[in-house]
Amino acid sequence: MKYLVIVESPAKSKTISKILGDNYIVKSSFGHIRDLPKSKIGVDIEHDFNPTYIAMAKSKKIIADLKKTVEQVGHVYLATDLDREGEAIAWHLKELLKLSDDKTDRITFHEITETAIKEAVKNPRKLNMALVDSQQARRILDRLVGYKLSPILWKKIRKGLSAGRVQSVAVMMICDREEEIANFTSVEYWSIQAELQKKQNNVIFKANLISKDGKKFDKLDISNKEQADSILKELEGAKYRVSLVEKKERKRSPYPPYTTSTMQQDVSRRLSFSSSKTMMVAQKLYEGIQIGNQGVVGLITYMRTDSLNVAQIAQKETLSFIETNYGKNFVPAKPRFYKTKSKGAQEAHEAIRPTSVKRTPEMMKPYLTSDEYKLYTAIWNRFVASQMVDALYDTVSIDISANNYMFRATGSTLKFDGFMKVYSIQDEDAKEPNLPMLSKDDLLELLKIIPEQHFTEPPARYNEASLIKTLEEYGIGRPSTYAPTIKTILDRMYVRLENKKFYPTDLGIVVNKFLKENFKDVINYKFTADIEEEFDDIAENKFKWQDVLKNFYTPFEKHLIEAENATKQKVQPKATNEVCPKCGKPMVIRDSKRGPFMACSGYPECKTTFSVDKDGNKVENIEPEKTEEKCPKCGGIMLKKMGFRGPYLACERYPECKTTFPLDKNGNKIIKPEPEKTDIKCEKCGSHMLKRIGKRGSFLTCSAFPKCRNLQWIKTDEKGNIITEKKTNKETTKK
Repeated sequence: MKYLVIVESPAKSKTISKILGDNYIVKSSFGHIRDLPKSKIGVDIEHDFNPTYIAMAKSKKIIADLKKTVEQVGHVYLATDLDREGEAIAWHLKELLKLSDDKTDRITFHEITETAIKEAVKNPRKLNMALVDSQQARRILDRLVGYKLSPILWKKIRKGLSAGRVQSVAVMMICDREEEIANFTSVEYWSIQAELQKKQNNVIFKANLISKDGKKFDKLDISNKEQADSILKELEGAKYRVSLVEKKERKRSPYPPYTTSTMQQDVSRRLSFSSSKTMMVAQKLYEGIQIGNQGVVGLITYMRTDSLNVAQIAQKETLSFIETNYGKNFVPAKPRFYKTKSKGAQEAHEAIRPTSVKRTPEMMKPYLTSDEYKLYTAIWNRFVASQMVDALYDTVSIDISANNYMFRATGSTLKFDGFMKVYSIQDEDAKEPNLPMLSKDDLLELLKIIPEQHFTEPPARYNEASLIKTLEEYGIGRPSTYAPTIKTILDRMYVRLENKKFYPTDLGIVVNKFLKENFKDVINYKFTADIEEEFDDIAENKFKWQDVLKNFYTPFEKHLIEAENATKQKVQPKATNEVCPKCGKPMVIRDSKRGPFMACSGYPECKTTFSVDKDGNKVENIEPEKTEEKCPKCGGIMLKKMGFRGPYLACERYPECKTTFPLDKNGNKIIKPEPEKTDIKCEKCGSHMLKRIGKRGSFLTCSAFPKCRNLQWIKTDEKGNIITEKKTNKETTKK
């Protein structure tokens, strides 16, 4: 008997097909195949929120192919991803393909390895409709919010705007932080240090003033220069004597293995990857990489997870690996177990880990792209470190009396690196404190006293890591939503990213203000977190999904009616003192994806614009410079211009001729090589694939573009010959 296994991505299907053998046909659904229609709301609110699903346009050929295959097999395994979204995709497949219960089973796996796949096939189950209902409730509620709120924003602010349950709260967080910064009042405070030396000793060290008459100073207690000067006067002529020397051993425990959010946060800090890039690269590592003669191998476990569980067999293998490669003293007395603090975490999942620690990053390096190697190294190091012993420090604390004041010097040295052997951390404590050997009652020589003025600083703006961390702490969204949420608010121009920090745009501020005033019961931290818990309750069969939607929609509908009477709001550009040099009208500051710029208020009749500096001052536009280069397409003179990405050459006949060339650091023209035809056929449409060179290396694109958008990253040898294909079809990424 033949079996059909349906997965979500084509890359995964080829890996699993090799594992299962000839009796199994493995096909891909290419992600979602059915959804609510785009042209209308698709939810019958009057009849228990009954949804109307339609087959997606891109899926019609896929569905037809799957239906034919179903007729040729005796049994079907739905092997979509193991989260709720994957469960819902499996249900949609069952419904569309009209699969009977006796002919259909559901299988899930945390990793794409031979053991995991074969074990899943041995232990199939039926669809979990509670999980399907939970995902269905989320999809319908988000549709109601989006399709009911967006038209109101069109009427009250401007056309083309959108709102969302999670994205609007993310914008609110960024706007609230900007408001905190704007309203922040800096407070002055002072610190006092003594630079000391033991007599007949060359070691100089510093100690901080901590108390007077046994009462500790708070950070802001010394609030001005007068108070600092008064303390300095009282310290004149004081003898500095060691009153206490305290030595201790301090432990530092390893971090737990990655979840989706901690991976996105840590990789953002360490590798400067965006959350979208992190998930895209992780998807490739999960689906499988061609490893020499071993074939395609899944290198990491499922990357959309909020659980810290680790399979017992993986833990045993890791502990054995640690003992063999680092020594028995790096293995903890008892295996480490971590408990997630995330609200509503799905504990049946596993943390993100390598499928086998024996595949070290250095062993895998020849088979991985640069980004894949960097991310795999981070995942491997973090997981192995999580199973190792604590790092140990020798710490010393020295209290020094001077009259009725007390100073303290502290320091520590790393005694045993433990988990830090594989997972480096930025740790100021690990630096040598350079403290001399001191004993109680030792007299010290004062070299100088150092008063220093400080001012309190406003809270930091969010970056990707801190925004994801805050969303997770509030219980807003789930592992699969963080990256698309950030992408959406950037694409909608509600916020912009500048120097890796989020700033709200004028549009974002206006939209946020309108939603807070008119939908405060829906667009707020508490509701967004509480509704996630209700989705969890649906998944656990505690509530019916229709009841959750009903409880939400009744008050929401009332707010919709009230918002129809709200005052219209406009995104007002900021006025300036500048006048347009072309038409004489005032210049204003407007927002764009790339940041603020100065534009003529007479737009669209006058399109004069200028760049602005950090303070909003006009930066004079650089006049195009004529060159001796001729346009290869029309023969016109090429002009040297300055763009967002640096200098470039452009044809003088723009916009009729749009020929451009980027320039290198030396001002030389960079000519992109013409696409090279290959013998490789597109796996989607059968057309020839073209080899191109991009910033990240060689890749293949279909010659039928734009009708077919198939794309594959590849590896080449020194002569430029293709040696390894790395599949990264954008359509395989879960939306």
